[in-house]
Amino acid sequence: MPTRHRVLRNLYRDSVTLMQLSSEIGSLEGVSQAFAFMGTPANLDLLRDSGVSIEGIQAKPNDLVIAVEASGDNAANAALDRAEEQLRKEAPETETAAQPTVPRSIAMGVKELPDANLALISTPGEYAAAEGLKALGKGLHVMMFSDNVSLEDEIRLKRMAHERGLLMMGPDCGTAIINGTPLGFANVVRRGGIGIIGASGTGVQQVTSLIDQWGGGISQAIGTGSRDLNEAVGAITMLDALDALAQDRSTRVIVLISKPPSPRVAEQVLARARQARKPVVIDFIGSTVRPDAPGIHVVDTLDEAAAEATLLGGGSIPELRPRDPSAGQDFGFAPGQLYLRGLFSGGTFSYESTLLLQRELGPIYSNTPVRPDLKLADPWKSREHTTVDLGDDEFTRGRPHPMIDYRLRVERMLQEAKDPSVALILLDVVLGYGSHPSPAEVLVPAVERARKAAKRGRRNLVFVASVCGTDRDPQQLSRQQSALERAGVILGRSNAEAARLAARVLCSLEGNVCHNGREGREHAGERGVSEG
Repeated sequence: MPTRHRVLRNLYRDSVTLMQLSSEIGSLEGVSQAFAFMGTPANLDLLRDSGVSIEGIQAKPNDLVIAVEASGDNAANAALDRAEEQLRKEAPETETAAQPTVPRSIAMGVKELPDANLALISTPGEYAAAEGLKALGKGLHVMMFSDNVSLEDEIRLKRMAHERGLLMMGPDCGTAIINGTPLGFANVVRRGGIGIIGASGTGVQQVTSLIDQWGGGISQAIGTGSRDLNEAVGAITMLDALDALAQDRSTRVIVLISKPPSPRVAEQVLARARQARKPVVIDFIGSTVRPDAPGIHVVDTLDEAAAEATLLGGGSIPELRPRDPSAGQDFGFAPGQLYLRGLFSGGTFSYESTLLLQRELGPIYSNTPVRPDLKLADPWKSREHTTVDLGDDEFTRGRPHPMIDYRLRVERMLQEAKDPSVALILLDVVLGYGSHPSPAEVLVPAVERARKAAKRGRRNLVFVASVCGTDRDPQQLSRQQSALERAGVILGRSNAEAARLAARVLCSLEGNVCHNGREGREHAGERGVSEG
């Protein structure tokens, strides 16, 4: 299918806006794929690498490019016109008394808002470090949403911020809530006494949302960027943020979230946490670190982190023990249906689920595995039990993030539904600012289509999911949950509970031997599961 494009000269939009626009245009009739991006060499290379023709695109880094694959000229032109209209609508050409010109630099922004103390940077990665240096030079804290920033530049930025008493959140910091204001992909939560510091965007979203659901509140949620606890970076932002929350009178409990850091970095963080003189909850997901120190509370999952913080803050939580979805159920499985396929938009949700599932089911293959020997040879093709992080770079080159655009996940769901060995599909659904406006409207029809595809082979599919968010989010948590439950999706109250629910279903199948010692129930000649 041919690619048609349009170049808008000297027009800039941040990456979140462009991902959302790509999703909107891609859903128009006759359009198979749509892309909106700044015309940097790296972005053009990414598009080419993803198999999209960029022939004829003459763009400079300051130009905005819209490209579509469509069934014909009419559909393509309509999509390009719609995209340009949306972009132009947000870009005043001239300054007026009612509509002044938008600042075009950090310096102009500081002049416009002299009391501002934070800059949010979401430029293409090759330019982000320079903008970060400018912001820090102006005495601003920085949240850098941009990724593809070199490790050397990250270390330089973080050291400069530390020397100036500033916080450098990122690069690749997707989520923060500062003084009650959500930034990036974040949820609407109440204010309170729990402070979060996380090297994971979706991890921060899960913990803040659960605390809000249980009646607690958030003082600050500080993202560090995904590489902060890397050996070379040395947790500069996490340590600085930990010091800041230790001194913050409105913060009574501190939560730290990350994938496992190196032993040296973990010890540095733990030593600083011991000095905080406040309760510190630590979830280094998958880590074996178990410090024996007063005031340090180590947990294994994100929901446990939220629960522990809520209790330490004086609140209460519901019973977290997962229900048994197989009790009294007849799922209609055929012999040979044994495997799980987890399709995730959140990298930390994928990693946490993989760890939990592997304890119960044995080896879990993934594009982001917990063991190197379990890495998928081809991330586009599953095998046996598989979890896939669809937000990883290999899936998002030239495409919107799967938290914004569900098309790639729907395609993968239908692909997995055709595999006669698949019994269950596990999903995460992330709400909040920046995410899809109504995930259930996309997922429910996809679930129905996948089930129909399985039924044609005389099989049934079970869907298990968790929804991360609050009722004050634009998508409204209870509305999304109700729609999914009406479609027959089994819902966990957290990502971890959804993984455990999925494991309980699969542990009752013939041929699956679970690591908890329970062997799958014999059901030769049967088509259902009626016991846990």
